[in-house]
Amino acid sequence: MLTDHRAYATIPAADMDRAKSWYRDKLGLTPAMEDQMGCMYKVGGGTSFLLYPTPNAGKAPNTLLSFTTDDVEAEVQDMRRHGVKFEDYDMPGLKTVDGIATMGKFHAAWFKDSEGNILAVGDEPN
Repeated sequence: MLTDHRAYATIPAADMDRAKSWYRDKLGLTPAMEDQMGCMYKVGGGTSFLLYPTPNAGKAPNTLLSFTTDDVEAEVQDMRRHGVKFEDYDMPGLKTVDGIATMGKFHAAWFKDSEGNILAVGDEPN
């Protein structure tokens, strides 16, 4: 049914102006399209995500969006230079060291946007 359809993430924002500024200043992203429904951001590989206004932002206890990279450590360092703060976790099966978790051959780091949503940067799973 949906196997051949493109998909995109939807990210809630309680304050669209604050969120757009955060995504621009911290991640270097600008909306490709913007209307009353929100802002569509185009990122690598033809993928995208929608930032949309809602009072429900920051309530999900899980990762809403993951960006992929070939070098998690370098990406984390660059993002830190732009003011992104990374989360630290120490729980069964997941422990970060300097903000980065190693899970077998994969690495990932989690951070929150201005709205409290959990995002990640990590290796591309195959």
